[in-house]
Amino acid sequence: MVEPMKTPHKVVIVGGGFAGLYAAKALGKSGFDVTLVDKRNFHLFQPLLYQVATGTLSPADISSPLRAILNRQKNTRVLMGEVIDLDPQQQKIILRNGELAYDSLIVATGVSHHYFGNDNWAEVAPGLKTVEDALEMRRRIFLAFEAAEKETDPEKRRAWLTFAIAGGGPTGVELAGAIAELAYSTLKRDFRNIDTKETQILLIEGMDRILPPYDPKLSAQAAHSLERLGVTIKTKTLVTNVTEDAVTIRQGENIESIPARTVLWAAGVKASSMGEAIAQRTGAQLDRAGRVIVEPDLSLANYSNIFIIGDLANYSHQDDKPLPGVAPVAMQEGQYVAELIQRRLQGQAVTPFRYVDIASLAVIGRNAAVVDLRFVKFSGLFAWLIWLFVHIYYLIEFDNKLVVIFQWGWNYFTRKRGARLITGEESLLQLGIDENGDYYAPSGDRANVVTTHT
Repeated sequence: MVEPMKTPHKVVIVGGGFAGLYAAKALGKSGFDVTLVDKRNFHLFQPLLYQVATGTLSPADISSPLRAILNRQKNTRVLMGEVIDLDPQQQKIILRNGELAYDSLIVATGVSHHYFGNDNWAEVAPGLKTVEDALEMRRRIFLAFEAAEKETDPEKRRAWLTFAIAGGGPTGVELAGAIAELAYSTLKRDFRNIDTKETQILLIEGMDRILPPYDPKLSAQAAHSLERLGVTIKTKTLVTNVTEDAVTIRQGENIESIPARTVLWAAGVKASSMGEAIAQRTGAQLDRAGRVIVEPDLSLANYSNIFIIGDLANYSHQDDKPLPGVAPVAMQEGQYVAELIQRRLQGQAVTPFRYVDIASLAVIGRNAAVVDLRFVKFSGLFAWLIWLFVHIYYLIEFDNKLVVIFQWGWNYFTRKRGARLITGEESLLQLGIDENGDYYAPSGDRANVVTTHT
C-alpha cells in the first residue's frame, strides 16, 4: 500500500518589511509551504527613506521587488494583497478579495505615523514611512525654495525658508542634517532672488535632549554637529498646533507661533490597523500605541501558532521595556520565528527570543555621525564611515548596493543631488501658476494674474 503524501506545513507571512522578509528568507529551505502577502510588490529599505525625501536617492535605489528577492525559493510564493482580518479558529486570514489558510501565521505589518490625537495635522505635516511619504516630503521641501524665489514679501519669504521638524529621534536628526546640507551647500548657487543660507531649520523635541535612546554623550555630540550645520534645536518643547503657514510650540509656560510653510513629522508612530483586528479576534492586549503585547517566543498568549514581529510587536521580556522599532530588531525577530517553527515541528525545545543589540547609529551630515557599539561610543568621520558600511551591507539586492555607492560617491565629491524633482499638479498652484498657466504671487490670490503662456 502507498501511504498518502503529507501536506506541507503552511506558513503565511503578512508584511514584506524587514521582519517579514527575513522570516521568509530563513524558511527558504524548510520544506514548508510559505506564502508572503504584502499590499506592495516591493521591500523598502526604510532607514534611507529620508535620503529620498531630500533628493539624494530615488525610490528605486532603496526598493527591491519581493518576487525578485525570493524567486529562488521554490517553496515560497508572493501575493500582492491587503489583509483586513483574520479568523484564528478556522486558521485563515481574510484578504480584501479572498482568504488564505495557514498552519502558522506571522504578522509583521509595522506601524504608521502617530499625531497624538491630532490626525488633521497629517495634511500639513507629513511623516516618513512610505515611498509616497518621502516623495511628498521631497515635493514640499524643494517647492518651498521655488516659492521663496518668487515671493516679494520678506516675511512670507522667511516663512517659506523655515523648516520645522517635529521629533528629535534618528529620523528627525537625519532629516534636519540633510536639509541643512541641502540649503547651505547644495542649493547655494542655484537661486538668484534668495540666499538659501538664510534658511532656518528647527528641530523640535519634547524630551530634554535629541536622540533620547542614545547615550547622553552621543546625544550632546549629535546636537553639537547639528548646530555647526546651522540647525536650531529646541528641546523640552512640544508642538501644540500645525497649520499651513505656522507651527505653534510650547516650551514650559511659553507658547510661540512660528511662521513656517514646511513642517515635517518625525515625532511618533502607532501600530497598523492589523493590531486592532488581532486584539478583537484573539483577545490579545495592546499597548497605548496599538502594538500587540507578545509572549517571550513572540507568539500570542492564547494562540501559539500566531506570531507578531517587527514594529507591530511589543516585546517587553528583555530589560522590562519594549524593544525599539528599528530594523535590526525586526530582522532578528523574523529569523528567530522561522527557526522556532521548524524546531517545534521537530519536537525540539525553543528558548525565548533575545535581541542582541550590536549597535545604534545615526547620521548627522557630511562626515558626521554617532555610533554606539555598546563597548565603545564615538562620533565624527569614523562613525560616519561605519554608518555608510552598515547601510550598504543591509541593502537587499546587489544592484541597489552598487547604485547607492555610486550616488553617495558622486554626491560626496560634487555636493550635488540628482533626484531633486517636484512632482504633482498641485505643485504648480503652490508655485503661483494656475490651471491656465497664469502666474500670481504664491502668497496672494488670483485677482491680478500675469499671462505666462501663449
